[in-house]
Amino acid sequence: QVPLVESGGGLVQAGGSLRLSCAASGSSVIINRMGWYRQAPGKQRELVALKTNYGLTNYADSVKGRFTISRDNAKNTVYLQMNSLKPEDTAVYFCNAYSGGMDFWGKGTLVTVSS
Repeated sequence: QVPLVESGGGLVQAGGSLRLSCAASGSSVIINRMGWYRQAPGKQRELVALKTNYGLTNYADSVKGRFTISRDNAKNTVYLQMNSLKPEDTAVYFCNAYSGGMDFWGKGTLVTVSS
């Protein structure tokens, strides 16, 4: 098991910024990949951004140029800096970790962007 603890969600006006954090609490396992997904009301969960141990990143087209993912591998922590937020970014954001051939998920943190 890889318990994940997220923080940083909240309410922000369009054009504003938020920073999400996710730590693999108490875990000493090797995590190959960490990232963020989101799920808006009535929609499927979708990839936002991920980053591998080797520094490879992948972003959803809708967030490229606005969001930045970063990792502290030593602390098994991943961050998502979200700038120029739009109302359509409103969703529950879930932290994801891939380790030992398995996916692990946080409980999610709500991001609400008002117009």
